[in-house]
Amino acid sequence: MPTFVDPNKCDGCGKCVDICPSDIMHLSNSIVSGRKAFNIEPNYCWECYSCVKECPQHAIDMRGYADFAPLNHKLTVLRDKEKNVVSWKIKYRNDMKNEFQFPIRTTAWGSISPPQSFQNPSDEEFRSQLLAHEPGYLKSERGLATATKP
Repeated sequence: MPTFVDPNKCDGCGKCVDICPSDIMHLSNSIVSGRKAFNIEPNYCWECYSCVKECPQHAIDMRGYADFAPLNHKLTVLRDKEKNVVSWKIKYRNDMKNEFQFPIRTTAWGSISPPQSFQNPSDEEFRSQLLAHEPGYLKSERGLATATKP
């Protein structure tokens, strides 16, 4: 369900560009229409909908897959920061509506330590298959289970 931007709602704030992990949201510099966001390559959309949830103007929507949203539908995702929920609304072509609401299960901005705050790994840690700081992050004193040869 790649995203698309409604240029009539977009104010060109750029929040979608800043948050897009696949770097496909861009801003136009059109003299006629002004600064507007657009998806340069919908086929590369990760479908994370970060841009949809972050857009303060609700200018970004997505196309639903045909198996649950047949032609001529409207699918909207809204993020409510105060209620800490993400709500999905779908309006089918026969005007039937369906709504879903899920809690936001993300980590608060700024609560994750940046890589620069950790010590550099030792030579032994560097050659290990573990990710940096993995046992500590998982709160595992024994480390991770490993496969052994019989």
